[in-house]
Amino acid sequence: MTKKKVLTIKEAAQLIDGINEYRIRTMCKTGQLRSFKAGNKFLISESDLYTAVFGKDFPEEENGGAA
Repeated sequence: MTKKKVLTIKEAAQLIDGINEYRIRTMCKTGQLRSFKAGNKFLISESDLYTAVFGKDFPEEENGGAA
């Protein structure tokens, strides 16, 4: 079983160029981006972020990035 990486809104905004924290927060609130709240923070899985932004799953690196 693989662990899913969970990101805060700030981390998600730093990961994707061209999308700021406000846009990611809005996507979470409107349901465009699947997320869950922990206290007052939205938490987003990395794969859900890539699916919402690019329309496809994030390519998993099976061999630690080695070709």
